[in-house]
Amino acid sequence: MTRIIARVARSARYAAFAALLAVPFAVTPAAAQTNLTNQQILQGLTATTDDEPTITAQLLRQMAEQAVAQNVPLNLNTSAVAAQLFKLAQITVQIQFALNSDIIRPESYGTIGAISDALHHPILFNYHFLIVGNTDTTGTRAQNLKLSQARADAVKQALVTVFGVDPGRLEAVGLGQEVLQTPNDPTNPINRRVQLFNIGLE
Repeated sequence: MTRIIARVARSARYAAFAALLAVPFAVTPAAAQTNLTNQQILQGLTATTDDEPTITAQLLRQMAEQAVAQNVPLNLNTSAVAAQLFKLAQITVQIQFALNSDIIRPESYGTIGAISDALHHPILFNYHFLIVGNTDTTGTRAQNLKLSQARADAVKQALVTVFGVDPGRLEAVGLGQEVLQTPNDPTNPINRRVQLFNIGLE
């Protein structure tokens, strides 16, 4: 009964926020998708589906680590995982970090604060979210995987310690350079992005 009520509620919210402003997980044009207003962040994270997602940070991390260790492409965009990710409410933002570091630059705390406002909103308050860090191809695959994980963890930590988001609602994973937004321009800074996915109720 609880699951049915949750799905009805999600459907109602979907109708109210029909404009899905988020970009899909797979490769898409790099147009102005990362400079979102507070309202756009809320809308992008609210357009949930009736499906119960099974995506976890652990699953994505294992896929990325295995691909890097075996020196093979991740091929996430053609996997069943991507099919689920496409359906999730999501946003893409640019979080600025110090060079080769997981230290968040001060100018990005406004963006993280706007994300926090959305996560504290009554519409989203009971939902859980996946924070995904991505890099460009500067550096090795292994280095980028480690750096992106540290940066995703840093965004989670900022949301928790600075903005009071319940850590139990957040999972963080880094995918390094494995899912480029502009594969024909792999060193483009647009690839250094953070994605937030609504992975449903607990």
